[in-house]
This record gives sequence, C-alpha cells and structure tokens, in this order.
Amino acid sequence: MTDQQRDAQLYRMVMKDHICPFGLKSRDLLKREGYQVEDHWLTTREETDAFKSKHDVDTTPQTFIDNQRVGGYDDLRRYFGKSVKDPDEVTYQPVIAVFATAAFMALGFAWAAFDTLFTVRALEWFVAISMCVLAILKLRDLESFSNMFLGYDLLAKRWVRYAYLYPFGEALAGILMIAGAILWLAIPLAMIIGTIGAVSVFKAVYVDKRELKCACVGGDSNVPLGFISLTENLMMVGMAIWMLVKTI
Repeated sequence: MTDQQRDAQLYRMVMKDHICPFGLKSRDLLKREGYQVEDHWLTTREETDAFKSKHDVDTTPQTFIDNQRVGGYDDLRRYFGKSVKDPDEVTYQPVIAVFATAAFMALGFAWAAFDTLFTVRALEWFVAISMCVLAILKLRDLESFSNMFLGYDLLAKRWVRYAYLYPFGEALAGILMIAGAILWLAIPLAMIIGTIGAVSVFKAVYVDKRELKCACVGGDSNVPLGFISLTENLMMVGMAIWMLVKTI
C-alpha cells in the first residue's frame, strides 16, 4: 500500500444539534497526513453510546488505523508525533497576542492620522490600546477575574469591590488616553491603579516568592504572575507620567 492509499476509519458525532469539533479536527489531521478517511457519523446519542460501549471508550471521536484503535484527537496527534497542549501548562500566548495586536493597531492609527508610522502618538496609542484590550479580557468574566485578582492585589484584599472596579478603571483610562481627553481624570486613574498593581505584583512574586497565575488577561488564563504583570502596571504608570509631563 502506498503512502497515498493509506486508510483510516474515523467515528465522530454528527448530530442535528451538535457536531463534535474534535471529530472535524481529527478528519482534517488525517487528510493532511495523507490518509483516505472512512468517515463514520454517529448521528444519535443511542448510536454514540452503543459505539462507546462496544469499543470500551469514554469519548468520541475515535480513529482506527490498520485495524488498530489510535484513540481521540490528542491520541491521534501523539500518533503522528505532534505536540499535545497541556491544559495546565503556563503560557504567554494571550499576552503576546494582546501586545502584538495593540502594536499593529497603534501603527494603523498613526498611518491613518499622520501618514507615517514613526510618531510619539503611536507609542501612546499602543499603551492605551493595550490597556483597553486587557480590560476587555478581564470584563469577559468579572467574577473569574476578581477571584484570581484577590489572590495578590493588596488593595483588593482590603476592599473587595476594588477587584470589580479595576477593569472599568483600566478601560476608562485607556479610552481617555486614546482620545487625549479629560486627562485630569485619566492621569491619576492610571497612576493609582498602575502603582498599586506594580507594588502588589512585586510583593507577591519577588518578596513573598509566590507562584500564582496572572489575572491580567482574565481569570481563566495560565499566564504566570511575574514580569509580564509588572510590565503591564509599569506601562500604565509610565503613560500617566508621560501624559502629565505633556500637559505641563
């Protein structure tokens, strides 16, 4: 059998109200690896339960190659020597995505406004946009954010409501700095929350030596509390100082 004729059997849930995403991913991976896929749909809950009972498995999809069961999507990735994400693995990917997107947005704004990328305003917009995007991620699930934030923020530990107000303050300061308006409010707001945040992170990580997850991109992330979190807060402080100097 040639590489072009390799066959695989895939059993996946395709129901009226649910199509298993891992089944689609398994089919795509098999095709990219050069397999002809016999795509077997499990169209009812009863059919799915019968399949799982027959093969003594807990989940679908299930892939079979050379009449041997490979397993689910993660097992299939391992079979082809590909990495499998650990759900508990720490990652900086969300932060990189935020800062990279904010940087390109700031450059886009600069080009639209000044027909050039190299302006001080682009740097200001980068910081302000980053603040807004980070605030949005926190506001997606305010309860989850507050739970994680209360683990290390010094003011929030004393005044719990601050954990709920923080993302709104960050968003407001960022919006006003983008607009360059009402700076008498934006400057002290960014200075206060940035300073408290920086001190809190420094104490938790570098003084108390605690290993915590950062709430900077929301409460459901695996971003470790540390340099990135400290940088976020110092950016706010630096932006506030810069805006203050500009207004003098």
